[in-house]
Amino acid sequence: MATTYYTVGWEQLHAASRELARKLLCLAPFAGIVAITRGGLIPAAIIARELECRMIETVSVSTYNEEALGQPRLLKAPTAAGDGTGWLLVDDLVDTGTTARLVRSLLPRAHFATVYAKPQGRPLVDSFITEVPQESWILFPWDTAPQFVAPLAKAEPR
Repeated sequence: MATTYYTVGWEQLHAASRELARKLLCLAPFAGIVAITRGGLIPAAIIARELECRMIETVSVSTYNEEALGQPRLLKAPTAAGDGTGWLLVDDLVDTGTTARLVRSLLPRAHFATVYAKPQGRPLVDSFITEVPQESWILFPWDTAPQFVAPLAKAEPR
């Protein structure tokens, strides 16, 4: 269980993904982008737009059950990307590196970029934008929903 939570909103994610695209622009053009599902789909779409890349592939890996880390399972291989030569691999986050190691073994020649990186997984990626503490759990926009909260005057006992 995480000790702290780091909440990311849609605008923040969009801005960080565009910043990552700007960082990757000097390496473009790419033969295509491989999005690691599910978290990498949104950043990959934003980066694909910014880099004007229309060839999109996915690799599907199941690692987490809620906040519990399990053994990675490959659900769909990125067959169009070969060994990754000329391809950009995108994910929202590299955490412990469990998913990253599996995907790196499939695409050893791809450039691996994530929006967020934690210290344990950071050495496995080539580019990232924001480092967050290992003990933090990032709450992405698709993991949360706005909800009504009572005003303090009504919720707090007097």
